[in-house]
Amino acid sequence: MSEYQYFEFRALDRPLSEADQKALRALSTRARITATSFTNHYEWGDFKGDPRQLMERWFDLHLYLTNWGTRRLMMRLPKRLVERARLDGLFDVDWLDVWENGENLIVDMARDDIEPGYDDWDDGSGWLGVLAPLRDDVLSGDLRLFHLLWLMALEDGLLEDDACEPLAGIGPLTGGLQAAADFFVMDPDLVQAAAERADGPDPTLSTDVIRATIAGLSDAEKTDLLVRVADGAPHVAVELKQSVRTGHAGPVAAPRTVGALTARAAEVRGERERVEAERLAEERRRREREAERARRKRLYELRQRENAVWQEIETDIARRNASSYDRAAALLFALALLAKPTAAVFLPVALLLGWAEPAAEGQRLAAWRWASLGVWLALFAAFAVLEMWAFSQTAGTAPPVYPDLGVRARSLAANAGRYLVMAATGTGPPAASRRFRRRPSGPARSIPDRPS
Repeated sequence: MSEYQYFEFRALDRPLSEADQKALRALSTRARITATSFTNHYEWGDFKGDPRQLMERWFDLHLYLTNWGTRRLMMRLPKRLVERARLDGLFDVDWLDVWENGENLIVDMARDDIEPGYDDWDDGSGWLGVLAPLRDDVLSGDLRLFHLLWLMALEDGLLEDDACEPLAGIGPLTGGLQAAADFFVMDPDLVQAAAERADGPDPTLSTDVIRATIAGLSDAEKTDLLVRVADGAPHVAVELKQSVRTGHAGPVAAPRTVGALTARAAEVRGERERVEAERLAEERRRREREAERARRKRLYELRQRENAVWQEIETDIARRNASSYDRAAALLFALALLAKPTAAVFLPVALLLGWAEPAAEGQRLAAWRWASLGVWLALFAAFAVLEMWAFSQTAGTAPPVYPDLGVRARSLAANAGRYLVMAATGTGPPAASRRFRRRPSGPARSIPDRPS
């Protein structure tokens, strides 16, 4: 697919007649047309209609999205419900176009330089439903949507550092405002910084504030309001919210400059990145703990059937094929991990034998032997430090190889005694003492002890 375009229009104040739908059908034979909407997408062709003309004639909302980075949102607003004087200071941005058409004011918001995301495909079909409430917000006097457009100019570096916000803030964010920030792919840290302040004491108009305003109306005003609702008059709720907002106005904080807002956005970004780094680190530690728990569990299960594992190794080697050799190697490596805790007892045994070695062999050989043991001890100490650190990261998250403390103590004593007997006498289990039985009688010697 080389190109993708998505068009969606909605009629809110007046449904489309059959004649209207027939006229729209002439523009597209593939479009989905209802009494309140017109929707179509194009992968190779293009839309034959003009969105501006369709908005002037039939629709109240329009959304346009492409896979090359263009996004557009249009609104048709009744002029009698819009304070144009308040809007004039908010319209001075390049991607905002406003024009009058009869009794309506049409606002066209577009951004063409959005970097397309190729990982998450967006066909555009879910956006207009969550953006539609913004039209009623604007009609009721909530102009924070246009503050978002001003933030886009700030984000693109088109404003001077001493320029002030058009409003005191955009907080608290509504679902529609957050959807607009997401639709136009705005910097979330800049949006959060702008949302830390509100444009007035209650920009979202809570239910309690609306209830108090209605309670203050006269009986005649309440009756007129209910009759209009019963007759299906449009914008009754919008007009009520306008009156509530006018009567509920209060002091607001001084607008911030571009420099101050940018600095605060940088602080928000740093905090977000710190929290994200901590989350990722904790997630990594959790995965490591789970992996260690699984490793210890596998080793524990292997320990329970050690004799059978040796038989499996011999069987795999006897098969003489690559997959069997791989399996035998994996099992041998696992047994090596099991032997690691008990093999450490050989170090004190070697030191003991070195101390008991007759001095007749000469000072040079004895010095070389002790030096080799010293190097071994240093390596063992370094390895022990790493093992202790790894254990501290997973302590308490996995069962030990021998859960019972008494079993562990007896196993350590038995292994130490076994190695001592094997070293002193050259006797022991055939698989383990074969090397000792090959040596002449006398104390065991390490490789550095061999005469040159």
